[in-house]
Amino acid sequence: MLKDRRFPAEWEPQSFVQFTFPTPESDWAYMYKEVVNCFVNIIHTTANYVPVLVGCYDVHKVQSYFTNISPYPIYFVQVPSNDTWARDHAAITVLENETPILLDFIFNGWGQKFKADLDNQITQNLKNTVLKNVPSTKLDFVLEGGAIESDGNGTLLTTSQCLLSIFRNPTLDKHQIETYLKKQLGVKKILWLDYGYLAGDDTDSHIDTLARFCNNKTIAYVKCDDKRDEHYEALQNMEAQLKTFTNVNQQPYNLVALPWPDACFDANGERIPATYANFLITNKAVLVPVYKVPQDPLALEILQTIFPDRKIIGLDCKPLIDQHGSLHCISMQYPQQVELNIL
Repeated sequence: MLKDRRFPAEWEPQSFVQFTFPTPESDWAYMYKEVVNCFVNIIHTTANYVPVLVGCYDVHKVQSYFTNISPYPIYFVQVPSNDTWARDHAAITVLENETPILLDFIFNGWGQKFKADLDNQITQNLKNTVLKNVPSTKLDFVLEGGAIESDGNGTLLTTSQCLLSIFRNPTLDKHQIETYLKKQLGVKKILWLDYGYLAGDDTDSHIDTLARFCNNKTIAYVKCDDKRDEHYEALQNMEAQLKTFTNVNQQPYNLVALPWPDACFDANGERIPATYANFLITNKAVLVPVYKVPQDPLALEILQTIFPDRKIIGLDCKPLIDQHGSLHCISMQYPQQVELNIL
């Protein structure tokens, strides 16, 4: 572990949240107007609580979608991209003696499933412009931000299916990966979740769709009680394993179950990964994906009990899950120590 290095938790004060705006030529082409409206709504809502940085294919064109004035600024910067999943191609920030360091890991399209050459260069492009005053390190290691959760106090939560995929870091075994992550992220303990599954998921079970740290004592997780559902067995096993997890002080976490939404399907009748765990914690608010199903209000109510000092806001993310992601997947927060270089 590098000296005094720490991986901050998502609920710590933030400088800004990064998004990558969809292009008309991307996989969103068939529903472009619908997904643009979804992105604009999410970005405007985020800018009620924190500044926003939007990477986009055409600054003038994308700015034209934003007609409302937000309390916090929305900055637009032109960067080429393959897709929109900023959580996985954005930099991961650690703090070393409270100085931020941007870790630029390799993004290879979730184990070489999709083209990602442009997305993999976004952090470097931003480093050359709006992030040029922030120290950074480019790393020869495949890692997506959606694959890891920090409690801010030395514990990392992840899934073995994702981090041990042979299409990410095939020359490294579990022990070597754990040693590497402890060093780079400054964590002391890694909790490996061996169960968890979402139909339609392309990420090999990213943790941010299954179980989330909400504070350094609490984990919210998705729970399925329907024995007829294809997810039942895997998520029951996941819950049982979560009950065995402890923090760096060997204390168990307070576990809070999130409701299981009614099944959602795309136009081809294939099930798509709706989950309430894919929320974004930001300054004074928690933005929660909802899917126009009966369980939406209960999910918001439960999250309000977990985050009593933050406003809970449900945002329609049905368009996002058509491309197999949700609200947290399209966003990446940066801690308050990161300063944007905006002229």
